[in-house]
Amino acid sequence: MSVFEDSGEAAQTAYEEVRSDDNETMWCALQYDGKKLEVSCTGTDYSELLGLMGDDERVYAYVRFETGDEMSRRAKFAFITWIGPSVSPLKKAKVSTDKAFVKAVWPNFGKEILADEKSELKQEKILKILEAASGAAYGTGK
Repeated sequence: MSVFEDSGEAAQTAYEEVRSDDNETMWCALQYDGKKLEVSCTGTDYSELLGLMGDDERVYAYVRFETGDEMSRRAKFAFITWIGPSVSPLKKAKVSTDKAFVKAVWPNFGKEILADEKSELKQEKILKILEAASGAAYGTGK
């Protein structure tokens, strides 16, 4: 049994598009259409993704961020699960089981983020989380 409309093919294609260095797609999002998940959209502007995350929505997002300095830029990826504060308890519970199916299609990411408040999804905050998770945050010892 799959939670996807199309066995996850569209989700896999969107994931590969975000991971590719050959285009500017920064994110892709999955949302529910009834009981099934489908790719709702992809985009290049992170604020557009945040606009999908309403109080009564459940959204799975795969997002590309650029980290590093001017000498070394690297792509880092975050898997975001949004559960709006007005989502019913039954639908919240379904997220935990459906997330396993999503992770099977989107397997590679630096950090997983579960959020129910938009303040948790500020771009700067996620960048700091990804940079810390990358292991390249060296201090000077002072």
